[in-house]
Amino acid sequence: MTQNVLADGRARFGALVNPTSVVFLALAGVILVGWALVAVDGGQFLTMETVVGVQQRSAALGIVAVGQTLAILAGSLDLSVAYLISLASLVAAVTMAGQDSNIVLAVGAVMGVSALVGLVNGLMISKLRVHAFIATLGISLIIKGILGDLYDGPAGRVPESFQHLGYDRLGPVPVSALLWAAVALVAWFLLRRTKYGYRVYAVGGDVEVARLSGIRTDRVIIITHVLCSLCAGIAGLLLASRLGAGAPTVGTDGGYDLESIAAVVLGGAALAGGRGGVAGTVGGVLLLAVLDSVFNQLEVNSFFKDVVRGVVIVVAVAVYARRTGLIGRRRT
Repeated sequence: MTQNVLADGRARFGALVNPTSVVFLALAGVILVGWALVAVDGGQFLTMETVVGVQQRSAALGIVAVGQTLAILAGSLDLSVAYLISLASLVAAVTMAGQDSNIVLAVGAVMGVSALVGLVNGLMISKLRVHAFIATLGISLIIKGILGDLYDGPAGRVPESFQHLGYDRLGPVPVSALLWAAVALVAWFLLRRTKYGYRVYAVGGDVEVARLSGIRTDRVIIITHVLCSLCAGIAGLLLASRLGAGAPTVGTDGGYDLESIAAVVLGGAALAGGRGGVAGTVGGVLLLAVLDSVFNQLEVNSFFKDVVRGVVIVVAVAVYARRTGLIGRRRT
């Protein structure tokens, strides 16, 4: 009887401290602490302007992080997303050229370029056996060279009708946040309700076991990188709609490569793959966005911002690693 009670208690504790729950509890804690600090400073934190600002600030990063989640769950990652975002914004703006009639063509061109980059990444990793870090870093440098050679600054023009994507909102919810939600829901469905999702977790858990089980691991990795790059392309379209033009540094200035990985890790995903999910990533993105909002209202300098964000990420990874170790010891 006592053992059953203890087992039930451990199960409840495990459910409470699973990574997704932890990140949302941390998010609630950051909101409360931020509200208190801003109030002491004489400001107001939980205002409509702040809520809308957090959503707008997190939308582009959230879309990229969803794609990065897929890659990391499969035991990979993608460092080319930042430069791909910049390239996507330029392809979109230059193709649109300020004309409404070119919007569909521009979106198609961005999706095509993004899919091609993802395909190359996937083929290099799966067929040439190049480590994901090196492969995607190499592709990012190639894109960087193309951007540096072709563009000296902002280029192209986005028509006003397309800029509604970046600035309009439905009540307190920006359209960009709805776009992020749609991308996240699609990714969640793929991971939880399709064979592809099961295969992603299997490949991320142990690629050799997955291969011996009959899973075509190369195909899973290629599809995953194509989807990751498509998410980066969508983020590029969103940023182009906000800027009204394409910019060769919009992706790198936002640090979307490392920021997206940080958000996924904060959400409880294992960098080795096979563990994590979209819900945790959403929490990680919101946590980073709320931290930024608090820092901006308190006018904290950028150095201290980076220090705090770094500490938060390290602590989160340490907590998850310790919890995993404790669970492993209990099972043995």
